[in-house]
Amino acid sequence: KRLKYYLQTRINTSFFLAYKFALQEVGNEINILQEEFKLIHEYNPIEHVSTRIKSPKSILTKMMKKELSPSIEAVRENIRDIAGARITCSFVEDIYKVSAMLQAQHDMEVVEVKDYIANPKENGYQSLHLIIKIPIFMSDHMEKVYTEIQIRTIAMDFWASLEHKIYYKYNKEVPEHIRHELKEAALQAAELDRKMERLNKEINILKENEAEPSLLDSTPIAHLAKYLT
Repeated sequence: KRLKYYLQTRINTSFFLAYKFALQEVGNEINILQEEFKLIHEYNPIEHVSTRIKSPKSILTKMMKKELSPSIEAVRENIRDIAGARITCSFVEDIYKVSAMLQAQHDMEVVEVKDYIANPKENGYQSLHLIIKIPIFMSDHMEKVYTEIQIRTIAMDFWASLEHKIYYKYNKEVPEHIRHELKEAALQAAELDRKMERLNKEINILKENEAEPSLLDSTPIAHLAKYLT
């Protein structure tokens, strides 16, 4: 109890400021990339962005699970998802495009990449996770803050959100048949992603084949005068 009181008191003061600022920096990076991509490609690969900071209770629970020493320094260095951003994309290929754009940012230090799309978790969970360090500038110093970025499709996010709600506050052993059905649902969500991506590619091919060059695209400017008189 004393440990819990000590940590929650420390965590509730200035501890969260660094993580709040880190998420603001990440949000700015994502917004810039999103606007640039829309301008250049006339397409937005990002459907939705959300952020969150772990609560003191969640941090304490994870700290005890990892058997960390009771210090703020141990928490900062070993719990790397206190600040989290979630990017929801339209298609699987968009996930890797967004990931590549983020990893190309010079001010982001990529610490770890966890590809649960290529290698899903045992329960069927799929997503791409980036653990990064982002620099933030305080009044008297600069520090790099760990932040986790999860990138997933709408279908992946749908499954993960509902799976979390189904398990929420259930601390007992989950029956085997429920685990099996949830994994089946994850496989169906993955199949839906593949089908929608294939259909999107087919439509894009049709658009390219049907597109005809306009007069302005095919006619030199010097020869346009006769059409304007």
